[in-house]
Amino acid sequence: MTPTPSTTPTLGGRTGPPPPRAQRLRALHESAYRIRLNALNMAEVQGQGYIGQALGVADLLAVVYQDVLNHRPDDPEWPERDRLLLSIGHYAIALYAALAEAGVLDVAELETYGSDDSRLPMSGMASYTPGMEISGGSLGHGLGIATGLALGLRHQGSPARVYNLLSDGELDEGSTWEAALACAHHGLDNVTAIVDVNALQADGPTQGVLRTEPVTAKWEAFGWHAIRVDGNDVDALVTAFDDLRAHRGSPTVLVCDTRIGHGVPMLETREKAHFMRVEEHEWQIARDQLAERFRAGEGEGPTESPDGGPSTTADKEHTV
Repeated sequence: MTPTPSTTPTLGGRTGPPPPRAQRLRALHESAYRIRLNALNMAEVQGQGYIGQALGVADLLAVVYQDVLNHRPDDPEWPERDRLLLSIGHYAIALYAALAEAGVLDVAELETYGSDDSRLPMSGMASYTPGMEISGGSLGHGLGIATGLALGLRHQGSPARVYNLLSDGELDEGSTWEAALACAHHGLDNVTAIVDVNALQADGPTQGVLRTEPVTAKWEAFGWHAIRVDGNDVDALVTAFDDLRAHRGSPTVLVCDTRIGHGVPMLETREKAHFMRVEEHEWQIARDQLAERFRAGEGEGPTESPDGGPSTTADKEHTV
């Protein structure tokens, strides 16, 4: 296979004025497409996985890594970097795809996903993967770690920000709300929580497991500046993050309503979608559907593939 390297600049390496908004959005749509495609190819290695979540948060991760985070892809431990904490460790497949798109990982390495001796285990581990800030898995720890990191950075006089990507299922954990209280108490405006609300947990629909709505009002009651958007709307995400970066005096939270399997119609309607098993013959169908949806304009994408060549299918050989 011939990997396609990411060419989209990151905030940490960008110089000069930002590009016009239309150009900015187009680049982000194309980035999200590549994240989805690489996630599909990774999941095919195992034949199963948390691919629904990866497809659902691809737009969000494209915006975060290409438009929000101040980081250096060639120096993942740069002290002044913004930190993204993935407390939902089972979303690691999505983060690996985003790290490859951002240039932190080599796209070719994604082929090793979940294999023995790979740096890309199925659940995120900071000791294995460049750019993975914490080891996740048991839910409810991310925001507490974010609070401690943010306090330390503030004491050091660092301008770095801490972002914590968590799930609506993680709101079931009392430790999340304890950390939310502590963040607000200390006025940590260098913390942004990002909540992926896909309305599904391992045990079933979130509403049936433990009702967490009204989510936005609860964060506001805990002293946070809260915004809620469609997490699959790149334009809305860009606007929301611009607002959050400008806010001062309290921590901020972005509540993102996403759709499991977004971008691949066949997977959007899977009944058992938390951990998907996909048949061998379905992976290419999924790639074709992704490319068709992208070309049709949902991603406002071009009529050619994002790597520059004309395409009628999402050719696996162009990426992982």
